[in-house]
Amino acid sequence: MSKIDVRKITSPDGAIRYIKDGKLHNSDGPAVVYPDGKEEYYINGFQFTKDEFKKHKKEGVGLPWYKNSSTKARH
Repeated sequence: MSKIDVRKITSPDGAIRYIKDGKLHNSDGPAVVYPDGKEEYYINGFQFTKDEFKKHKKEGVGLPWYKNSSTKARH
């Protein structure tokens, strides 16, 4: 995912949201970060717990082809 595809939006209350195609999405970490430190994880608009997010990231779910290790050539 290039930075062009994802918009970072900071709301007046200080919450930071990452939006892709109108959906909450961040394949690199939390898609929502609140001022109190609470984080929410989303991939393509679907919410995950932190542990679920880590599992999906490890498996390459929701990642663009160039970040997905399962599509890289293996030697």
